[in-house]
Amino acid sequence: MGVTSLEETVKYLAKKRNNSHFMLVDGMSQLMTEKVKMCTSLDFHAFGLKWRFNIRSGVEEDYLSFYLHIIDEKCSGSKWEVNCTYKLGIVSQTAATDIIMPFEMDFDSDRTSWGESEIISIESLRKACVVNDKAVFYAEITGVKPRSLKVSSIPRTNGTAERLTLIETNNNRFSWKVTRFSSINSQVHMSYEFTFGPRRWYLQMYPKGCGEGKGNSFSLFLHASDFVSNVPAKVTKATFILRVLDQHMRKQHYEYDADGVFDGKEDAWGSQTFLALEKLHNPSNGLLLNDKIHIVIEFLTLSTQDYL
Repeated sequence: MGVTSLEETVKYLAKKRNNSHFMLVDGMSQLMTEKVKMCTSLDFHAFGLKWRFNIRSGVEEDYLSFYLHIIDEKCSGSKWEVNCTYKLGIVSQTAATDIIMPFEMDFDSDRTSWGESEIISIESLRKACVVNDKAVFYAEITGVKPRSLKVSSIPRTNGTAERLTLIETNNNRFSWKVTRFSSINSQVHMSYEFTFGPRRWYLQMYPKGCGEGKGNSFSLFLHASDFVSNVPAKVTKATFILRVLDQHMRKQHYEYDADGVFDGKEDAWGSQTFLALEKLHNPSNGLLLNDKIHIVIEFLTLSTQDYL
């Protein structure tokens, strides 16, 4: 099946399955080789409650795990419980039947997620469920019995679906060299925009800090900007490293790892206390050399998600 036909198939299946959510993953090779450790669905509703599921690699060697989570705001405190029957499944694209695991579990404050750490081996997944680097996962909730919760027991008339695209992170670095650092008079200073994956980005620094880092830290953030295409996704997720380079020894770079969710234009991820000003201005560290600072961002993973 081509991209369009697979998307149409997924939307058709969602309409036929009440209280279900389907996730088409484009870029399965990254998940199966553990370059990407986890794919998490967008939120969906069933029986008056909000849910989410995720697919993980590496929990058990050579297997994928699959877990359903209850994330509804009503499920707070300690005096609630939801008995739930549900199915976790993978659409078979080459065989006659899907791979399905049924469950009946109690969700409560002590356990808000249930699933299986060995739902399918990577080898079996490749043979039966992956075509053109794409696979389709779904959760179908068939019954909910809440205790001490006021929720609707009326099933939905159709399910929902989404597309998650894992983007190859080749040429994944952007460098920003700022000269005459001491002459920056503004509170905030921004890089020019650069394009990576489906959208534009820029870096933003506060030379004398912002928020809790004001006056004591160098603050640094990655900002999401416009999408390159005319069809923006609902969510962009990125794992990345922000670095201030050691320009003297080229060994003691200062790094900050981040895992960000950008669900709108101008979203930002970084740290108000990225680097102590004392450490930045210490000549022996080589982070500010000849009044110049060298910042690098490296993208490790990047994905987009949107409802179909």
